[in-house]
Amino acid sequence: MKTLVCIKYVPDTSEAEVKLNPDGLTVDDSRFSFDINDADNYAVEESVLIKEAQGGEVTVLSIGPKKSEVMIRMAMAKGCDKAVRIEDDRIAAYDPLMVAKVLAGGIKGQEFDLVLTGCMANDDWHMATGVALAEELGVNHASMVNRVEILDGKVKVNRELEGGLLEVVELELPAVLTIQTGINEPRYAPIRGIRQAQKKELNVVKLDDLGVDPATVGADASQIVLEKLYIPEVESSAEFIEGEPEEKAEKLASILHKGGLL
Repeated sequence: MKTLVCIKYVPDTSEAEVKLNPDGLTVDDSRFSFDINDADNYAVEESVLIKEAQGGEVTVLSIGPKKSEVMIRMAMAKGCDKAVRIEDDRIAAYDPLMVAKVLAGGIKGQEFDLVLTGCMANDDWHMATGVALAEELGVNHASMVNRVEILDGKVKVNRELEGGLLEVVELELPAVLTIQTGINEPRYAPIRGIRQAQKKELNVVKLDDLGVDPATVGADASQIVLEKLYIPEVESSAEFIEGEPEEKAEKLASILHKGGLL
């Protein structure tokens, strides 16, 4: 079983103040800490579980800067066998379709049974890269997967639908699955695995190495036009209504009526 798992290097903005750069198109990430995207972490664990049950190998594929290699090495420390890091400033990384084309360029020409991605990214929440990647590769796909069972030449998956519904489908291999959080319990990398990961193969490539024309994945090819980023203003006010209960109710009803809420 040959599996590829695509992971993304994302910022943790939960405890950092978000500030924009003077160009108004990018965020100042100097105060952010970065790590693997949450859903991708579950995809890594699922890929290793499949390897442990079925045999084979797992290849990590990621688009990101050199500092993201710490994240990639950690995935290899958990059981992935090798990795490819794509770094090229010409990629319109804000467009999930362009990202999917680049990832497909890193996969085409290889033999694979499964490609796993996270169901969404913490930074943009597009939820589109995985399914777009399947289209680029011309293979079957299932999204929001929370259970995987490998069959003979097929994969059986449970996937979440709207309203808490569950769908069970069988797909012919090869296939792309976007993994939902909670499908498993991601393991911690053991010290021995961390040491071994430093010796595993990690190739760094550019678009030219993949045979991907930069003109097809750059800003000019994207149908998304990033005009401006801004931080929404938080406006709030509170009004205390005084008086007897009947008076309060009457005043509240009047306010709601004037506001078009009644």
